[in-house]
Amino acid sequence: MTTFRISRPICVLGLGLIGGSLLRALVDANVPAFGFNRSPSGARAAAKDGFDVSSDLEETLTRAEREGALIVLATPMTAIAGLLDAISAHAPSCGFTDVVSVKGSVLTEVKERDMQERYVGGHPMAGTANSGWEASDATLFRGAPWVLTFDYAIEQRAPKTWIQLWTDVALMAQTVGAEVIPARVKVHDRAVARISHLPHILAEALAIVGDNGGALSLSLAAGSFRDGTRVAGSAPSLVRAMCETNSEALLNALDEAMVLLADARAHLAEANPNLEELIDAGYRSRIRYEARSGQSSADSVSPLSISSRPVFRLHPGAPGWVNQLKQAENIGARVEVLNIG
Repeated sequence: MTTFRISRPICVLGLGLIGGSLLRALVDANVPAFGFNRSPSGARAAAKDGFDVSSDLEETLTRAEREGALIVLATPMTAIAGLLDAISAHAPSCGFTDVVSVKGSVLTEVKERDMQERYVGGHPMAGTANSGWEASDATLFRGAPWVLTFDYAIEQRAPKTWIQLWTDVALMAQTVGAEVIPARVKVHDRAVARISHLPHILAEALAIVGDNGGALSLSLAAGSFRDGTRVAGSAPSLVRAMCETNSEALLNALDEAMVLLADARAHLAEANPNLEELIDAGYRSRIRYEARSGQSSADSVSPLSISSRPVFRLHPGAPGWVNQLKQAENIGARVEVLNIG
């Protein structure tokens, strides 16, 4: 397949696990990239490792405007509003994307500032329980899904500048090894409530139940407890931000889980306890996930380099390309960006 390069440099705002990993991966791929980190110590650590990083936001955004950079907002949701205001003031012509796990809240902030024509929502489905520049890893995104939103192209006829922006964000994700999966904002938020935010709630509950068992329980805890509670080790402020800002969709997923747990409890309370229905259904669901993701139960938490998701080859801007995005969304397909039509 012919490859196409990103048409502009990348400016990453926020160098924690996701932003730092993105900057590392882009530099490894010889893509011009520079970054900002609010913490001077974090910026110094990145600079010491040889990366082009500043702790001066205004200076970084002024440079982004001068170089026509694609800006990536790689901070928690709580910092997004302030960053959008800063972009409006210091980089008024730059296109931007983000990596926040809830897209509806970000889009609301973007629309309040009438910045939709410069924005493409993004969400890489990758991470660990660790945080900060020290946890960043250039290989983090290899084989990982990276959601790109396309609501703007549905709501109105997208101009060529937005199509080029969407293309560059997609190429950026492809360049760092991710698989681009298109989804509209509300559809994305409903999906991640089930497969990302609900697992955090269940992990917290499982961690508490295990800990309540005392020292012996924790001493006996092994693989199933470790894997089931892994994301409970995430920074509490980040978990709260993602779950609380997606409360409506998360409530629906949580209600569904509580029905299953209540049924399991009822069956365990019978004279002849029987969990066959739950366990068999859960096993089949896990097998379907493995078939789609290309990852088996024996694999580590890192995704494989290539999944078995269906693939659409996409020419952004060509006739029917938005319908292709809708079709890809409907079946969870990844898209490979080839060129601008």
